[in-house]
Amino acid sequence: MSRFIKYIFLILLLTFSSQQTLFAQENPEDIALVDDEIEDEFYESLKQRAIENYDKAIVSIEKCILKSDKNPVFYHELGKNLLDLKRFPEAESAFRKAVDLNPKERWYWNGLYDVYYQSKDYQKSIPVVQKLITFDKNMKEDLVSLYMYTNQRDKALVLLKEMEKEMVLSKIMEIYKLRIQESSAYAKPEKKELEKAIEANPLVEQNYIDLMLLYSDSNQEEKAFDVAKKLAKEIPNSEWANVSLFKFYLVDKKGKEASESMFKVFKSHKIDMKIKQRMLNEFLIYVANTNTLNEELSKAIDYLQSDSKINTAKEVGKFFYNRKDMEKTVYYLEKGLKNDTEDFETLMLLMQSYISTQNHESLAKLSEDYLELYPSQSTLYFYAGLSNNKLTNYKKAIDYLETGLEFIIEDLELEKQVYIQLVESYKNIGNKKKEDYYGLKLQTLAKKNK
Repeated sequence: MSRFIKYIFLILLLTFSSQQTLFAQENPEDIALVDDEIEDEFYESLKQRAIENYDKAIVSIEKCILKSDKNPVFYHELGKNLLDLKRFPEAESAFRKAVDLNPKERWYWNGLYDVYYQSKDYQKSIPVVQKLITFDKNMKEDLVSLYMYTNQRDKALVLLKEMEKEMVLSKIMEIYKLRIQESSAYAKPEKKELEKAIEANPLVEQNYIDLMLLYSDSNQEEKAFDVAKKLAKEIPNSEWANVSLFKFYLVDKKGKEASESMFKVFKSHKIDMKIKQRMLNEFLIYVANTNTLNEELSKAIDYLQSDSKINTAKEVGKFFYNRKDMEKTVYYLEKGLKNDTEDFETLMLLMQSYISTQNHESLAKLSEDYLELYPSQSTLYFYAGLSNNKLTNYKKAIDYLETGLEFIIEDLELEKQVYIQLVESYKNIGNKKKEDYYGLKLQTLAKKNK
């Protein structure tokens, strides 16, 4: 193979390899291959690594190091292969050598971090990540996680507060912050100290939060409520004040005030979606028990629909379905189906709800629309037939029901319901022969079930 072809192949290997770190920071000219022999061995090492022959790759790269032991690129490559073989101490040594030779290269530090993280040596990871933060500030999240893993919660909280000044905390960072603040192991100031701190500096939100937690822990809800109101007065935009006020208002059966606090929280990007979902659940129960604030509930669901993991409207629809409040069930399931048109559970529940509310027009339209999307779904043919029977469109019902029979597979209950509807259809159009035919089918099916 000519040197030119070999060189091109080398570049392609490095470009498309899953470990694209060598030339991401190093130019080919900077590799400083001393002679043809080193170049051949280096090429061979990369080739063997690309096909996951890590042992052979190590043999070749070690030959390069014997020829040129001051090139950090060779140690970096050696470290990557050793790491893939889970030979952690040797990989650490190789990456350490690369770092010592060129401490300004981020990827050498990254290799060292990979060794410590994979071997779960989180304590050693910390100074490495502190170094990596100088290259990428987003690594601060990793450092917080490492502090949590090593139970250095005080350092984690300091860093989280520093990050809050620079950016909106991610969900996992918010969870860490809450976990630290709610932990019994986290040293909390005494009530008197917090009261004095609030009096001395009324714009420090954390003091109010800590004091509310202390009062709540000792079942002094009225005092916690007073602190929440004071926080809302001193810091009107405080999201945490409104989280607390919301709960206190619900306890006092002040639904309107609770909804106002809830919407302020929902507009916040700092409060985790899980907390918002819990607030919605509490508000939902309040609305269901009092039969008030239905418009506010609908508006609240629209706010939370951005949560891709949960179809909030659907879940609320199921809540009312279980309570047999079919009017509200239909309203929320329709919203839920708009949010996720491919959710078959929502579709089936909505169709059942249309039957319960005798909304045959909506059932006919919905089933017929979805048959265009799912032309082999036997259940949809049944609902289309049933609804058209109710609307006295008997011939149309027959078309749907008989077509649906072709798609029923080992569902005796559905088959039975289709026969019942077909008997009804043919009876109404005066076709006695077909009515008796499906009546006999129904009898045969009943005997089979015995």
